Amino acid sequence: MEAVLIKNFAQHIGKEVTVQGWLYNKRSSGKILFLIVRDGSGLVQGVLVKQEIGEDLFALGKQLTQESSVRLTGIVKEEPRSVGGYEMQITGLEVICIAEEYPITHKEHGVDFLADRRHLWIRAPRQMAILRIRSEIEHALRQFFYERDFVLADAPIMTPAACEGTTTLFELDYHGEKAYLSQSGQLYNEATAMALGRIYCFGPTFRAEKSKTRRHLMEFWMIEAEMAYLDMNDNMQLQEEMITYVIQRVVDRCARELKILDRDVEKLKAIKLPFPRISYTEAVEILKQAGEEFVWGDDFGAPHETIISSHFNAPVFVHRYPTEIKAFYMKPDPEDPRVVLGADLLAPEGYGEIIGGGQRIDDLALLQARIAEHKLPEEAFAWYLDLRRYGSVPHSGFGLGLERTVAWLCGLEHIRETIPFPRMLHKMYP
Repeated sequence: MEAVLIKNFAQHIGKEVTVQGWLYNKRSSGKILFLIVRDGSGLVQGVLVKQEIGEDLFALGKQLTQESSVRLTGIVKEEPRSVGGYEMQITGLEVICIAEEYPITHKEHGVDFLADRRHLWIRAPRQMAILRIRSEIEHALRQFFYERDFVLADAPIMTPAACEGTTTLFELDYHGEKAYLSQSGQLYNEATAMALGRIYCFGPTFRAEKSKTRRHLMEFWMIEAEMAYLDMNDNMQLQEEMITYVIQRVVDRCARELKILDRDVEKLKAIKLPFPRISYTEAVEILKQAGEEFVWGDDFGAPHETIISSHFNAPVFVHRYPTEIKAFYMKPDPEDPRVVLGADLLAPEGYGEIIGGGQRIDDLALLQARIAEHKLPEEAFAWYLDLRRYGSVPHSGFGLGLERTVAWLCGLEHIRETIPFPRMLHKMYP
C-alpha cells in the first residue's frame, strides 16, 4: 500500500492507509498503546488495541523508543481531541529501526545544548513549522517574480572584488589569486538586467561581520532583484507589493504552522498598502524625540531601527540615507547630493531592516569618482564600468534577507531558528 502524508488525512477518513515516519512520543493505558508519529508533514496519533492487534505487535509497539522509524497501517478517523485532529486505528506495524536513546527528550533544554544538536533539533514540531514557513516564503517570492516576467539569473558565489565593503569579506585562494565569497549578487545582477530587463537571483551570501546579535548570520540567503528603467519610487512600490504578496501566502497556507508558533496573525493581516515612507532625516528626528543622542550622518543600529519601526504597524521605508554611509554604487539625489536615492525597509515589532535597495549610479564619470573615493581598485570593476559605457540606463534594485523575513513573519526571538544550519560568529557546528 502506497504511503500517504499525514497532512492529507482529511482526504482519507474511513480508509486504511500507510504512514511512514518516526515515533515522536508514546503513552500507554493498560491494554491500549498510543503512538504519536511524525512524517515531516505533521503529527498523528496511532492507537494500538492489544485485543485487536495481537500480543506480538502490541509488544513490538511497547519496545519503540523516541525517534524509532516505523511504518504504520491503519484506519483514519476524525478525532478533534487528538494531535492534528485525526488518529489511526492501527492494523499493522513495521519497525524499520529502533533508535538509540534520544538526546533531546520532551523537556526543556538550553539553547547551547540544542544548537550543538541542530541536526536533531530540526525534528521538533516548532522547528519543522519554521522551516515549512521558510519554504512557503521562498515559493511565494519566486512566484511573485515569475508572475511579473522577471528572469531568474543566478549570480556567482566566488567573486574577485568586494560589493558591500572590504572589511566583511571571507577571503579564499582561487588558484593563486585572491577571491572572496559573495556579499551580494547585485553587481552581476545589474549586468544581466541590461541584457534581460528585469531579473532576480536567489542564493547564499556571506558577511564576515564581528556581530553576535539576534539578527546576524555569517551565511544567509538573499533574493535580489534588479530592474532596468525603474527609479527609486518604482523600486519601493515593487517591494511593498512583494511583501504583501508573501504575507498573504503565508497567512493563507501556513495557518497550522503559525498556530504552532503562537504567532499573532492579526498583526500580519492588518498590514495594507501603501507602506509608510519617511526620510532618513525624519527618522533621526524620531530618535531625538525618543531621547536618543544621534548625530545626522551616522548609520542606524538595531536599537535605532527598533525605535523607528515602533511608530508604525506596518513595514516602513526609510529613504535618502547620507551618501557617505552607503555603498559606492548608490545614486546621489540630484536635488541634494548629500543623500542617495536608496531606501531600507524596516519590519515592525522590532525586527529591523529586511530589505535594502535603491537606484544605482548610471553615469560613468560619477561611478569612477565614487570608486576612487572608496579607495577601491578601478581595474577590479572594469567590467562593471562597461555597463555605463554601453547603453547605460536608469536602473534600481534591492535585496531581501530571507532569514530576517522568516524571523519577522514567524515572530521569532532569534535568527538562528530561521535556517536549517545557522552559521554564526564562533559557531559552525554541525
